[in-house]
Amino acid sequence: MSEKDTPKLSPMMQQYMTIKEKHKGHILFFRLGDFYEMFFEDAKLASKELELTLTGRDCGMSERAPMCGVPHHSAEGYIARLIKKGYKVAVCEQMENASEVKGMVRRDVVRVITPGTLIESSILDDGANNFICSIYTTKSGFGLSFCDVSTGEIHITQLKDGSESALMNELGKYQPNEVIFNTAFLNCTSTIAFIKDKLYCTADQTDDETYRLPESTLIIQRQFDVLTLKELGLQDLELATCSLGGLIAYIGQTQRTGLERIKYISLYTDNQHMLLDITARRNLELTQTMRAGEKRGSLLWVLDKTKTSMGRRMMRAVIEKPLTSAAAINGRLNAVEELVNDSLWIDDITAELNGIYDMERLMTRIIYGSSSPREMIALGHTLAQLPKLKELTLVSKSAKLQEIYHNIDLLDDIHLIITTAIDPDPPITIKDGGAIKKGYNEELDELRYICDHTKEVMADIETSERERTGIKNLKIGYNKIFGYYLEITKSYIHQAPEEYIRKQTLANCERYITQELKDLETKIMNAQQQIFVIETNLFDGIRDIVSTALDRIQETSHNIAVLDVLVSFAKVALLNDYNRPDVDVSDDIIIQDGRHPVAECLMTDAPFVPNDVTLNNKANQIAIITGPNMAGKSTYMRQVALITLMAQIGSFVPAKSAKIGIVDAIFTRVGASDDLSTGQSTFMVEMTEVAQILKTATKKSLLILDEIGRGTSTFDGMSIARSVIEYIADHNKLGAKTLFATHYHELTELEDYFDCIRNYNIAVKKRGEDIIFLRRILPGGVDESYGIEVSKLAGIPQWIINRAYKVLAELEDKESGGEKKPKLTKVHHEEPEQIYFVDANTELVKRRVRDANIDEMRPVDALNLLYELKDLLK
Repeated sequence: MSEKDTPKLSPMMQQYMTIKEKHKGHILFFRLGDFYEMFFEDAKLASKELELTLTGRDCGMSERAPMCGVPHHSAEGYIARLIKKGYKVAVCEQMENASEVKGMVRRDVVRVITPGTLIESSILDDGANNFICSIYTTKSGFGLSFCDVSTGEIHITQLKDGSESALMNELGKYQPNEVIFNTAFLNCTSTIAFIKDKLYCTADQTDDETYRLPESTLIIQRQFDVLTLKELGLQDLELATCSLGGLIAYIGQTQRTGLERIKYISLYTDNQHMLLDITARRNLELTQTMRAGEKRGSLLWVLDKTKTSMGRRMMRAVIEKPLTSAAAINGRLNAVEELVNDSLWIDDITAELNGIYDMERLMTRIIYGSSSPREMIALGHTLAQLPKLKELTLVSKSAKLQEIYHNIDLLDDIHLIITTAIDPDPPITIKDGGAIKKGYNEELDELRYICDHTKEVMADIETSERERTGIKNLKIGYNKIFGYYLEITKSYIHQAPEEYIRKQTLANCERYITQELKDLETKIMNAQQQIFVIETNLFDGIRDIVSTALDRIQETSHNIAVLDVLVSFAKVALLNDYNRPDVDVSDDIIIQDGRHPVAECLMTDAPFVPNDVTLNNKANQIAIITGPNMAGKSTYMRQVALITLMAQIGSFVPAKSAKIGIVDAIFTRVGASDDLSTGQSTFMVEMTEVAQILKTATKKSLLILDEIGRGTSTFDGMSIARSVIEYIADHNKLGAKTLFATHYHELTELEDYFDCIRNYNIAVKKRGEDIIFLRRILPGGVDESYGIEVSKLAGIPQWIINRAYKVLAELEDKESGGEKKPKLTKVHHEEPEQIYFVDANTELVKRRVRDANIDEMRPVDALNLLYELKDLLK
């Protein structure tokens, strides 16, 4: 639209254009009566995205303005759809009552809704945080702030090494839905691509001024009511300070109200939690599966038996941020152990947790002034559960549970005000009326009675006046001209009191009014509006009172979430036969009869085959695992990583016993896939990930490496794989604990050259062209890859299988100069006297039966052994 068209616009459309000019990047929801309307390009876009009918409106121009709209009472659902598509919505409300204003109603934007600033329960996932991230970038590093506006929590850190990989790891940890940044961040092209292609979130540059000192410092001081940054622990943390200042300014600009919800910050360092880059999170399927992106099939699916929304969010956060403090980990384990020892206690706590609503997000909506009466009652119901819940934790002995007991505030005063003031069966919105409980406010009760019993009120006045005046035929009437009046026949006119004011004379009677009657009439005429005003004011006052308890409610909510997570850990431990791990600061990872926590829950046809592992930074630093594809190498390695992670989040683990020396990071290189977004081949992706692992890992890290070198030629791949192992084995270069699965069985020779390398293989039974996977990890290596046999299992046509065997024989004959290579027939255990014959099934069955310790065998061990023997004898 050209400038010359602007003067032709109607006054309402001029108002719209003035507001739209300030919100060019937003879809403007412009309130007109009972609808939010959109115009021009916003209307065209919204009609397409929301499947709305595009109409037009006369606006003073030669052509009608494109227009579409949605009812105000159902706008939340439409806004949610736009937000999920990455748009931002500016909500423009009528700031005055149209019936009380002559001329144009004043309008203004009350809130800008963005993907990272949502507070609406109907839009948010109650089991996950909704973070917005602020990145402040300089040549010396990054300042990072993550805020969930719906819960009020803020997490802050700064990265001084300037590494984009470290930055991407932090972004992967919190998975923000919106990112804002200063101009300098535009040079971080890798991270920008990562945000776009991996996180799928919106990203926008914001005003650099709010990121600069001293503006950021002033913003933070005002927000948190402190005189110095030292009070928040931000002294000497310029990058973090600038990041936080920019974030607070952005939230203030978009939300307009509710900033008081953000009261505390959590300042953390990178050594407080185990490092898990986004590749490890994806490969280990911590919160969702790689293939379908679903919760089912993830570690979260197994461990999450929480009953509250706060608990669900905390469970996810706990899994994504394993601890590195042995004291903190054992504090959680002590609490879980105490709960595990009393299953009835768990049931009692669970029953109380079932009645707890989402206190964190309820408080956010209360503080923002957008909570409904029903949400207030939900908070009241929650507070009613607290006495019993607190009583149940009174008997606890572990420090963590005792801490929860002491930090749960019963909030009796808040519960009392809600139950006293709010009707137990309230309307959906305050506008519907009836939210305030009868008996709470005398004036409100009187107005409601007048509205509901107008005839009875008038009859009472009529009776009272008859008795007072002695006029037996006095009556009260009503017409539209005079309103309510007192009517007296001619014969009783002389008895009319002096305060009666003559209003109308008729043939046989006189009509009067009194000040009392006029006041009552005014009350009746304005009762509904007055009721609405009084109820709204009372409800706002109650919200203000509840808001003053934010600190107490937040602390209580946090402790309920912690209790919910600990109880969930205990329930899962009992349900799945988990045991307490021994967590310390050693370099040992020793697991006996370990099981994959997810795989065993998904298996229904047979028990999961458990396996042992011993890793340390000495003789068992690197385990080279050989065996055919599909035999279970990846499952075994992942289960070691998951058991380690579970121990460090304070959970019991799926193992007969486990000694876990704290690791500072878990890295994985599993699977093969092209990265089409960056044009990288499978091999390039693999090498990039390996390079990053070797650059970042330390001696305290755990490495899970699967089929390194597969994406190139055999000799190139084997050379790279061998070099990687040698680099890791060298303590002067890396020295990290490593599980290394490979189809290059030639690498097993490295055990003879390095004292820290041990060979293991997945036991299989081979009969002719058929193989059976036994799922057992045995010491020693194999010299066959079983690729053709696995291809047959996968359903490759028999002609191809037969031809492959012939080609393999020719290649082997050519390589050996006519002499076939000898095949390994036995694998040696750590104890030389025990020998497991890979090809001698009968002997293996005999030895398995002979070595079985029946007296100490659990039912599940006996079943596992029986299934194994059955497979061997088929």
